Amino acid sequence: MTVFARRARASAGRMHPELSLVSYTLLGHLEESGGCRATDLAAHYALDKSTVSRQVAALERAGLIERRPDPADHRVQVLDLTAAGREILAQVTRSRRAAFRDRLADWPEADLVRFASYLERYNAGPDGTDTD
Repeated sequence: MTVFARRARASAGRMHPELSLVSYTLLGHLEESGGCRATDLAAHYALDKSTVSRQVAALERAGLIERRPDPADHRVQVLDLTAAGREILAQVTRSRRAAFRDRLADWPEADLVRFASYLERYNAGPDGTDTD
């Protein structure tokens, strides 16, 4: 697992030098959720609020995310991707998919099916549901 994590961090750095694995992960979550509060990010990833705050500040300085008022409660700020954030996330996603396709291109079909089932099993929570 350590090698897998190390490889993921290195891969993220090669695909887009401005984007760390943590930044990519946060951008991906914002895209999936349609935006959320910084406290929601901290809770989702079980991170300290100050850690998320530093990451968010860096992403804002880079012009990849922005704050907007929550439509349900205008006192609350929601983080969302900017157009630049969406484009960088799309570029990295395309690069990662191409890298996976290249790496798995010569795997036999049976191995791919088995690998996919292991990943599904690994990602399932204790009750059999997706943990993300």
